[in-house]
Amino acid sequence: MATATAQNPSREDFAAMLDESFQTGNLQEGSVIKGIVVGIEKDMAVIDVGLKTEGRVAVREFAGPGRTTELKVGDEVEVYLERVENALGEAVLSRDKARREESWGKLEKAFTNNEKVTGVIFNQVKGGFTVDLDGAVAFLPRSQVDIRPIRDVTPLMNVPQQFQILKMDRRRGNIVVSRRTVLEETRAEQRQELVQNLEEGQVIDGVVKNITDYGAFVDLGGIDGLLHVTDIAWRRVNHPTEVLNIGQSVKVKIIKINHETHRISLGMKQLLDDPWQGIEAKYPVGAKFKGRVTNITDYGAFVELEPGIEGLIHVSEMSWTKKNVHPGKIVSTSQEVEVQILEVDPVKRRISLGLKQTMRNPWELFVEKHPPGSTVEGEVKNKTEFGLFLGLDGDVDGMVHLSDLDWKRPGEQVIEEYNKGDMVKAQVLDVDVEKERISLGVKQLNGDPMESGVAGEIKKNSVVTCEVTAITDGGLEVKIVDTDLTAFIRRADLARERADQRPERFAVGQKVDARVTQFDRKTHKVGVSIKALEVAEEKEAMAQYGSADSGASLGDILGAALKQRAGDEEKAD
Repeated sequence: MATATAQNPSREDFAAMLDESFQTGNLQEGSVIKGIVVGIEKDMAVIDVGLKTEGRVAVREFAGPGRTTELKVGDEVEVYLERVENALGEAVLSRDKARREESWGKLEKAFTNNEKVTGVIFNQVKGGFTVDLDGAVAFLPRSQVDIRPIRDVTPLMNVPQQFQILKMDRRRGNIVVSRRTVLEETRAEQRQELVQNLEEGQVIDGVVKNITDYGAFVDLGGIDGLLHVTDIAWRRVNHPTEVLNIGQSVKVKIIKINHETHRISLGMKQLLDDPWQGIEAKYPVGAKFKGRVTNITDYGAFVELEPGIEGLIHVSEMSWTKKNVHPGKIVSTSQEVEVQILEVDPVKRRISLGLKQTMRNPWELFVEKHPPGSTVEGEVKNKTEFGLFLGLDGDVDGMVHLSDLDWKRPGEQVIEEYNKGDMVKAQVLDVDVEKERISLGVKQLNGDPMESGVAGEIKKNSVVTCEVTAITDGGLEVKIVDTDLTAFIRRADLARERADQRPERFAVGQKVDARVTQFDRKTHKVGVSIKALEVAEEKEAMAQYGSADSGASLGDILGAALKQRAGDEEKAD
C-alpha cells in the first residue's frame, strides 16, 4: 500500500476521518459527502464513505452527455447519501444526485446573476429537448433552439454550448433554458459591429439565405438584409423563386440601413439601368404596341410592354360592348395583346393602356352598314318600362321606344305582345356614336298613316267624312274615311246648338262630315269637330248670300245656300 501523505491520505486515515465525521453527525441522509473508490466490480464502483459498509454506484453515473470519466481505485469522489444502510447492510449512494445537488446551487446563482450556463443537448422530447447542465436536467423548448426554425438538430446534440436560464423551480425540479437568447445577444453584438462598417449605396456580395413570399434574406457576412420582391427586378416578379434560389450568390446594393433596429434593405434592380428613363418618348400617347398580360385583377389587366415596363388596361378600356364583365373573361394571363397608349406618367411610373381602341368602334361600323332609314332585325334582349332592347350586328344594342311601337295603340299595351328571344324587325331612326346609342322604330316599317293616301292631303281646316265607330257619354269615336286615322269628337263639338249636342243622336256606322281642328304630323294628333264645320258653313253663307243689314233672315240665307249646293251637285251629275 502506498505511503499516506497530507494530500493523499491512506484508506485507514480516510476511514478514521469519516468515522470522526460520522460521530460528529455530519454524515446525514440526504446530504452530499466525500468518499474513496476502493474497488471496481464490473460496472459498479465500490465507495467507502466511512460507514460500517461500503456503498455501490454505477460507473456510468460518473460520466454524462458530452463528457467521459475514467474512474480508478483511490479516486476521491462526491456522492449523495440516500440511506446509511439498506436491507443488505450497504450504504445507498448516488453520484447523479450529488452532481445534481451541486449543479442546482451553481445554477441558482447563475440565474440570479443573469449569467449564461454551459450544457449539452442529449435527448428529444415532446415540444423540445432535454439539456444536461452538469447533472441537472433542463428543458429546451423547440422555439428556443435557434433564431429561426431549424429542421435538423442532430449537429447540436452532445455538443457543449451556452444557454440562458429562463425559469427554474427547485421544489418541482423544473428548469427551462434558451439557446436562442444567447444567439440573439451574440448576433446583436456582431450586427452592431457589422452595421457600422456598411453604408447606404454600397454594393456588396451576399448569399441568399432564406426565401419568403415577400422577398429574400441575404447573408452579408454575418448579418442579413432583406431583398424585397419589388426590388429584385424592374419587371414584375410574382414570387422570388422565379429569380432566386437558396444558396445563390448575388450582388446587391444597400438601399437603406436602420441603425436602431439593424434592419438593412437591399436591391438588385438598382444595379441596372432604369427602363423608365425617357419613357414618354419611347411610348408616345396614341401609339400602338404589343405586350404580354402579366396579371389580371378585378379592375383591369397589367400588360408588360418590355422587361420592367408595365401598363394597366382599366376594365372600362377593355371592350366597346362588354360592360360590367370581369377582365379575366376578356383576356388571359400570358396572352399577347395589342394595346394603345392612353396616358404616361413618368413620376408615378404609370402607363394607361386601351385595348378597345385597337378595334373599330362598333357603333361607327353599324352606322356605316345600317344608316338611318335602313331596316334591321334583332333579338329582344330586354323589356323595360320605356321600351324594347334589341341585340344587333356587331354585338351592339338598339332601343325601340314605347312611342315607336305602334301608330294607333299605346306603347304600354303593345309591348306586352313581345317576349325575350323574339326576333323583331325595326327601322334605324338614329345612331349616336359618341353616346353609343341606337334608336329604332317598329311602327315606321308600316309607313306614316298621316303621309299616305288621302291622309297625306289632309290639313288643318280640311272637311273630312268620318264614320262613327263607338258612342260614349263624352262624345263619338270616329275613323276618317279612306284613311287609318282615328279621332274623338267631344260632346261640345257634336253640334252648334246645345240641344243637338247629344251622342245618342248618332249610330255606329253612321257617316258625318266634320272640320279638322288639329292635324299634328309630328305628334300624330288629329282633332275633328262637327260644330266647327257648321260655324264655318254659316260664315261662308253669310259672306255669299247676305249681310247683317240686308233684311234677310239667317234661315233665308242658309236655305239659299243649300239650294245653291243642290244645284251645283245636279250640274256635276
